[in-house]
Amino acid sequence: MLDVRGLRKVYEGSGRRTEAVRDLTFTVGAGELVCLVGPSGCGKTTLLKCVGGLLAPTAGEVTLAGRKVDGPPPGTAFVFQEYGRSLFPWMRVGANVELPLKQKGLGTSRRRELVADALESVGLADAAGAYPWQLSGGMQQRVAIARALAYEPDVLLMDEPFAAVDAQTRADLEDLVRGLWRERGITVLFVTHDIDEAVYLGERVIVLSSSPTVVQEQLEVDLPLERDQLSTRVAPRFAELRTHVYERIQAAKRGAATRPAGTDAPPPR
Repeated sequence: MLDVRGLRKVYEGSGRRTEAVRDLTFTVGAGELVCLVGPSGCGKTTLLKCVGGLLAPTAGEVTLAGRKVDGPPPGTAFVFQEYGRSLFPWMRVGANVELPLKQKGLGTSRRRELVADALESVGLADAAGAYPWQLSGGMQQRVAIARALAYEPDVLLMDEPFAAVDAQTRADLEDLVRGLWRERGITVLFVTHDIDEAVYLGERVIVLSSSPTVVQEQLEVDLPLERDQLSTRVAPRFAELRTHVYERIQAAKRGAATRPAGTDAPPPR
């Protein structure tokens, strides 16, 4: 579904040249939920914006379903970290969710049907008439997720979407995302700085190096498909996986030499 090849991004301005992403290559299969994790400032958001067509790469390319990404692809939806800036405070919840659907040329009845279904899917069936500022932070992020779902995307890009909410809300939203992913079969690329979240959510975790960024490791998460916040997080295998990812990120911070992506043996069972 998603193919990233030799992606490089260099920022230039004010006489300075900063290489944010050096050489990133990986794929995401149709219907897969993949988490990207790496040291702070390693270029995770830059990568995701290039994948979503919001930034043009300096070199390399991104293809979605075989087509080169040279702008926001029609089959992609983006959930940003700062829900307070991605929702329009003067528009009611239903109108916020409906807004991108108008670009698709859908009739009024179909748009309302999609909005209602999306809000129900995120547990906000009765919130359509409220304004975003009348809702809690966690509920606002649910609105942002509902807006993405209503668009009926093939690929959902999520940029640290739970970083600004409290721990309990975060756990609820993590379970919401896994549930929606399983129900709808959407391909999800989820960027996070939280190692535990990456292991809990993902079917695969891509570990990035420090900036300028390369893929340090791609780790299959061999946890059960059915997961919950209590039993999964205390399972010995969960601890092994998160420790392995943590060790790789710490090595990246120390500037340890990275091995070619895909050559690492998974942590032993």
